[in-house]
Amino acid sequence: VLFAKDSVYIHINLQDTKDKDAHIAGRVYLLTKPEGRFIEWKAEECLTDAPNEDWDIVGSVGYRNDRDADTVTMNAKMDARRKYNISFDILDLKSFKRCAPNHGWAYIIFILIDGTTFPALHFHNGGSKALLKELENFIHIRRSPSDARLFLVNDHDKEMLSKSINELALFSDSSGAYVQKFIKDPYTTTMGSFSKVTNFLRDGEVAEFLQEDIPGMEISQMDEPGFEMITKTKLPPRPTVKRADPLAAQQWNSFFDAEGRISKVEELKDIIFRGGVDPAIRGEVWKFLLGFYDWDSTSKQRQEQRKRKVDDYFRMKLQWKTISAEQEKRFSLLKERRGLIEKDVQRTDRTQKFFSGEKNPNLQVLFDILMTYVVYNFDLGYVQGMSDILSPILVVMENEVEAFWCFAGAMERVCNNFEMDQNGMKVQLSQIHKLMQICDPELCAYLESHDSGNFYFCFRWILILFKREFHFHEIQRLWEVLWTDRPCDNFHLIISLAILDSEKSTLMENKFGFTEILKHINDISLSIPLEETLCKAEGIFLQLKEYKKLPKTIKEILGLLPVPVSLSMENSMFMTASSHQDVNTDSTPKVDTPTLMAGGVASRRSDVAISSSYSSCSSSGSRNHIDQGTKLVS
Repeated sequence: VLFAKDSVYIHINLQDTKDKDAHIAGRVYLLTKPEGRFIEWKAEECLTDAPNEDWDIVGSVGYRNDRDADTVTMNAKMDARRKYNISFDILDLKSFKRCAPNHGWAYIIFILIDGTTFPALHFHNGGSKALLKELENFIHIRRSPSDARLFLVNDHDKEMLSKSINELALFSDSSGAYVQKFIKDPYTTTMGSFSKVTNFLRDGEVAEFLQEDIPGMEISQMDEPGFEMITKTKLPPRPTVKRADPLAAQQWNSFFDAEGRISKVEELKDIIFRGGVDPAIRGEVWKFLLGFYDWDSTSKQRQEQRKRKVDDYFRMKLQWKTISAEQEKRFSLLKERRGLIEKDVQRTDRTQKFFSGEKNPNLQVLFDILMTYVVYNFDLGYVQGMSDILSPILVVMENEVEAFWCFAGAMERVCNNFEMDQNGMKVQLSQIHKLMQICDPELCAYLESHDSGNFYFCFRWILILFKREFHFHEIQRLWEVLWTDRPCDNFHLIISLAILDSEKSTLMENKFGFTEILKHINDISLSIPLEETLCKAEGIFLQLKEYKKLPKTIKEILGLLPVPVSLSMENSMFMTASSHQDVNTDSTPKVDTPTLMAGGVASRRSDVAISSSYSSCSSSGSRNHIDQGTKLVS
């Protein structure tokens, strides 16, 4: 034994384990064995497994015959904690991260040459510096130039370099100025010109977001949660995927039968997923993709559906239009949301011809739709970033009513992204982490070792579905591909993996740290090749799908688990009921509540219209506004 220290804990994530203790106490050792020098950590209950006498003595307590019940309990606890034990040859050590926060315990994370990342070891009674000082007698350690808390291990066959007393300062407490700046103003620091969501997370909320435990994620340098051990994953070969031509007008028309009903809906969606939609027919196709029309509706039914949606839109629009200034004084929430919308409308895609110029009437339409959505979904209201979702839809539809309902359909899929508790975003960032652990454990380990294991740099991607990462015409293509719900659930998360896969060598070979990763990801905006990324993303999905040992959690994220028969029957009944409801002529207007899954992605009940039947007995006054409300300036 060259070094030993008690009270070294692993902080486990309570949501990822059945063990109810948040901290597992153990002992860390630097040992000399016949095979070489090893660093080992074992939980206190598991110390009987150690190859030295001290551990045998400590662990021998409690194995008397008259305490069989206690023995069974202890054995069960040992089995649960044995998986956290650590043992590795120091010659396999690639790097380690040491952090000594101003408040809390210093911790060390050891990372091996093959990318294996062990759980953080928290030194509750000190000793981390002493361990590393002892370790320096056998290996040469240098600090990473890009991350003050990351320490790299040089090639072990090189001659040991002498250390000066000043180098001990490498292990001083520091949280880093960049980290503090990031927490105070994340979007200005990391997102550049993305002003739409600058204040989506307030200062304190960002710090809370970064420090809160999310299952399977490293969140904060101040309070390190547990790490899942990362090992090599041998996936099947990634297939080569090719894209196809977009859906053309002639092909689109061939799918309608004599009554105007679309036949072979699934085949049609496959075509759209494979190549997108020709811009000439995009407006008509999007009405089906976003629930303005039912997929199985006839031409006559669609006329009725449109009439109801027009009536209901202007009914809702009149609700906020007729609120007087005196009323608004007592309606502070509406006033606040109006103010946010007014600011965002003036800076949404103003470089696009459709919204450029002073006193552009299309800006008023943008404003009116967003205000009407506040009335339609008052629980959510308006959050910065929603105007980015509406903008491409309005450009495509060129019609106020149709744009509103298609926007409502798009928001049904992503509205959890905009909830102020940020749970939808947290879930999706956690899911990216879990997918990355299987898809590319090496890159995952790299990001974790550079304070990026929370995948916060993907925040903008997920919040507004890559709106700022691709050119305006490309985002229309990307969104229509995603709206087909192919080839799996949460395909947008796989697209995130594809982008990171393309940037992997840049991130790792340049040894980018926390701030460099954020800056680089922001800088690649508008330079990501869309078609290549879609091909790679589908290839990654097919690769994961063919992996025989794919964990259940990954199958759940991708929707690869078989649907229970009872649930399938329930959905079938729901779909049938919805179909009947859509032709209802009840005089009482109703609005369906969107069905959402965790992570802000809508349920794949794509055949259910966004809104229920609305009364045909609308006021004639609202109809008088139809013409002026639907004529837009291109």
